[in-house]
Amino acid sequence: MAILVTEKTKVLIQGITGKEGSKVALQMKNYGTKVLAGVTPGKGGQEIHGVPVYNTVAEALENHPGINTSFVAVPNFAAFGAIKESIDNKIPLINILTEHIPIQDTAKAIALARKKNVRIIGPSSIGIISPGIGKVGSIGGDDPRGVYSKGSVGVISKSGGMASEVSWILTKNNIGQSTVIGIGGDILVGSSFADLMEDFEKDDATKALVLFGEIGGTYEEEAAEFIKRGKFSKPVVAFVSGLFAETLPQGTKLGHAGAIIYGEKGSYKSKIKSLESAGAIIAKTPDEIPNLLK
Repeated sequence: MAILVTEKTKVLIQGITGKEGSKVALQMKNYGTKVLAGVTPGKGGQEIHGVPVYNTVAEALENHPGINTSFVAVPNFAAFGAIKESIDNKIPLINILTEHIPIQDTAKAIALARKKNVRIIGPSSIGIISPGIGKVGSIGGDDPRGVYSKGSVGVISKSGGMASEVSWILTKNNIGQSTVIGIGGDILVGSSFADLMEDFEKDDATKALVLFGEIGGTYEEEAAEFIKRGKFSKPVVAFVSGLFAETLPQGTKLGHAGAIIYGEKGSYKSKIKSLESAGAIIAKTPDEIPNLLK
């Protein structure tokens, strides 16, 4: 099977008339994802790639009650309003592409989503793909088929680019993927490694998991705790980028918003130590991942 994106996924695109929303709408349709509607306030009545556009989420749902996923590709200043609109209309899965959302807006959106039992993937998420079934977001670009292949290994990555890189390495080695998820590299994200591991644990088709982590934040340490508590029983291969940062002066700023280290917590050493002690197999380079899985 797969998680999050399945044959039943039916998508609404918030910001469909914008450059990114329009491009991703076509990519998703071409990959077989059911894109039922788009929303851009003031642009209702238009069509983008054959997808009808509405002024509000409520209006879109009225006309397409099967919608169960929202893809958010709106400017960062409008993101909280768009996310809240989908949460208020009880859309169960929201994937957020938008970058540079103010952290307090992200915090409010995540808190509201949890209260309403809505799953957020992102912000700054490249998307979700279940190879051969469908995709939500820009993951895999125009034609994911050369990179992603159907199989039994789940992949969760903070880095969007590395979600594709790891999947391509697996595909080259005849290892297919069940679902690949780019969770985003911000300080706060709607779904952590541990949150998604819970879903992969329940998925019979997923036999093993690859985690691609980065320095900063504590999501990798939380994943290790999740394994230690007996909540995840499948083999885990993990790669953590940022070994080079061990040689940098304390307080050096790095690219991702999430790359903040508090003392030892969030450091490369802390993450590796936590994951190893939980029984995860550590890859020193991404190219080692297929052999470690085998």
